Amino acid sequence: MTTKGGHVVFLFPSVSHALKAEKILKEAGVTHKLIPVPRHISSDCGVCLRVEAPLRDEVVARLRGRVTWEGEAPLEGS
Repeated sequence: MTTKGGHVVFLFPSVSHALKAEKILKEAGVTHKLIPVPRHISSDCGVCLRVEAPLRDEVVARLRGRVTWEGEAPLEGS
């Protein structure tokens, strides 16, 4: 996935996975925000991590092998 502008959200199987990912990114100094999953992505109740699109590859590199996520989705104009 390559997105130039906007944000990317990372979707997790549980809130505990999202919180673990948030901790990893916080310790690494990567700018992010924990937000409710947007309704147009999923009607499930839950949270996801939003990052600026240019940081997507860095986030994947930092999370890979340390926390499970279910997918990613672009948030254009966000």
